[in-house]
Amino acid sequence: MRKNKIFIACDTAKINKAREIINKTKTKEIKVGYKFGLEFINSKKGREFISKLKRKIIFLDLKLNDIPNTCISTIKAVKDLKANYITMHISSGLEALKAVKKISGRTKIVGVSTLTSLNDKFLKEIGYDKKLNSLVVHQAKLASKAKLDALVCSAQEARLVKKIFKKEIITPGIRLNSKTNDQKRVMSAHDAFKAGSDWLVIGRPITKGNIRKNLQKLIDHLKND
Repeated sequence: MRKNKIFIACDTAKINKAREIINKTKTKEIKVGYKFGLEFINSKKGREFISKLKRKIIFLDLKLNDIPNTCISTIKAVKDLKANYITMHISSGLEALKAVKKISGRTKIVGVSTLTSLNDKFLKEIGYDKKLNSLVVHQAKLASKAKLDALVCSAQEARLVKKIFKKEIITPGIRLNSKTNDQKRVMSAHDAFKAGSDWLVIGRPITKGNIRKNLQKLIDHLKND
């Protein structure tokens, strides 16, 4: 039976907290990887900690968004970390996306579509004329054209995106209850997989409070629904 796949977000600058998250989320019931963002990578000894991880699926959430040369240089600069996945904003443009994909080697380049903290109102505020769904579809087409390995979108757009982008769909904004916090477009883990997501990114619902208990709650949720 195919295992559900979860990236646990290590959203912290503290080494001890990251170590605790990894130590307390060992399980054979689901496939687990670990997401590290800029907060952790730029923290004291954060980069060193990641470099020493063995036999773990590593997702570097760099969210690159720059000119092609800068993006290429950044990918080369973190190659020693041997990340399995690295994120890059699709809004960087087709040229930058293709350039990074060309030199990425075994690392999967993940295109970030529209952040789950945004909705139509926020998009209008920052100057986008397209409605959210139309924008995400456009971004998925660019990701496909650039031959990216995976794409980040909310579960609410996953089914739509899957028709255009045929590789991995990675979905943040996953909740085990009704709390949305700073996310606008959220969904339960069960419904997200059902919508077509291949990987889910889950942070606070697992890492806040009793980590082992929260992880088991997720596993039970996936079994029972």
